[in-house]
Amino acid sequence: MPKYIFVTGGVVSSIGKGLTSASIGMLLESRGLRVRMQKLDPYINVDPGTMSPYQHGEVYVLDDGSETDLDLGHYERFTRGLLNRDSNYTTGQIYLSVIEKERRGQFLGKTVQVIPHITNEIKESIQKLDDGNTDIVITEIGGTVGDIESLPFLEAIRQFPQDVGRENCLFIHLTLVPYLKAAAELKTKPTQHSVGLLRQIGIQPDILICRCEQSISREEQEKIALFCNVPIEAVIEEKDKDFSIYEVPLSLRDKKLDEQIIKKFGLPAQPCRLEAWDKLMHSLRHPEHEISIAVVGKYAEHRDAYKSIYESIDHAGIHHRAQVRIGRIQSSDIEEEGPENLLAGYDGILVPGGFGERGVEGKVTAIRYARERGVPFFGICLGMQCAVIEYGRNVMGLDRAHSTEFDKDSPHPVICLLDEQRNVTNLGGTMRLGAQPAVLAANSLAHHAYQSEAISERHRHRYEFNNLYRQQFEAQGMKFSGTSPDGQLVEIVELPGHPWFLAVQFHPEFKSKPTKAQPLFAGFIEAAISRRNKKRSTT
Repeated sequence: MPKYIFVTGGVVSSIGKGLTSASIGMLLESRGLRVRMQKLDPYINVDPGTMSPYQHGEVYVLDDGSETDLDLGHYERFTRGLLNRDSNYTTGQIYLSVIEKERRGQFLGKTVQVIPHITNEIKESIQKLDDGNTDIVITEIGGTVGDIESLPFLEAIRQFPQDVGRENCLFIHLTLVPYLKAAAELKTKPTQHSVGLLRQIGIQPDILICRCEQSISREEQEKIALFCNVPIEAVIEEKDKDFSIYEVPLSLRDKKLDEQIIKKFGLPAQPCRLEAWDKLMHSLRHPEHEISIAVVGKYAEHRDAYKSIYESIDHAGIHHRAQVRIGRIQSSDIEEEGPENLLAGYDGILVPGGFGERGVEGKVTAIRYARERGVPFFGICLGMQCAVIEYGRNVMGLDRAHSTEFDKDSPHPVICLLDEQRNVTNLGGTMRLGAQPAVLAANSLAHHAYQSEAISERHRHRYEFNNLYRQQFEAQGMKFSGTSPDGQLVEIVELPGHPWFLAVQFHPEFKSKPTKAQPLFAGFIEAAISRRNKKRSTT
């Protein structure tokens, strides 16, 4: 039987449970333990696939096609454990499963209730991660203690030790210890109240991780320990990191959090080995290059909407010992102010994915700017489609070339709906999703980056390049350097002769790690460094 760690959050939302949970997983893996991770979300949506990025941030896609919470991106970037559709459950999924069972008569006429039916379903979802090859399961409970939406999940994990034994469960509560400038002191009362709410539910935290702006004194730690009924060594300070989020696991290691967990579970473990992470931090602190990248998107002002994009750029920067300054530029602003005013001076331009017509013309304009001025360009998903639209209009002379997503009456629909999508009516979980294979053309940018003829990347889209125009585009100089194995779907386009111009239909950002940059991001950043160095040498 694996050991189970439950991570809850208190006082405020967005306190960093996902990043902290991922860091815990990484620390335990560094001790030789096999870890799997899971997020339980209290919203009623069946999955985040139909939710607005403004409210929820990016939708993170797994190999099996699951549309999941963005915290699973932290899990994959920090740990090696398998993530699949059992790694993220929402209230909507839990209730839907119970209702479907009721409709099939599985409850034999019993009254279906939150307790025991909903809580049993939640417990079953947690136990699905016990694959017989896992030492520790880490389950993060979304939301904040005190939210009515979270109560069924909290009740389920309260019951869980009764099923598997209290010695096999550990509760970690992440809370906030705010600093009041007017009083010039930290306040422990919010943490006391948050833990009090948990204890009313029946959960006694084993470890408290305290987020704070200022260091917590020994006296304050003793006060928290006394009122929250935990040993003082179980009060772990997690001070805000000004430099990088990648400091978090090293900070928790220094506070000996992993040692406490292993001791409480009585597990045999190796010494903590984080040499690769220490090397990563050294590269971050001692860059050899400095470049700037413009990310031109519909949701550019909302950091979490392109979370994995920004992380992947950072990873590629680490790989090349480069400090990357990211300019977040609203594509709609380019429509109003022009690319010269907003894009001049950047060493590379990236246009990410998205849905909806707003800002599309700004993306097309930004791509034209990059193409005509020789600025390294990287397009992702809708970014690739906009690159095709721009090329069709401004190089091939295809008047009003567009995507049928935005202009159903376009005389040149160079982007069209996937055949498999034509009869789809439900929006949730019905796109082309998950890992799909592709083959790469020899002597292409893509082949040079991957150093392979066959790849697998994750997708999330309904529209594709229209093959009726393929010969025209090839004749006019666009190279289709990646396709589906049967050659029917265009996955990658390039422009030979340009310093670095590449766009993909998939989402490579979902396979990037701090210690292993995604190949296309690495190639893009390398091209941006080369452009900056040439500009400096010319100057």
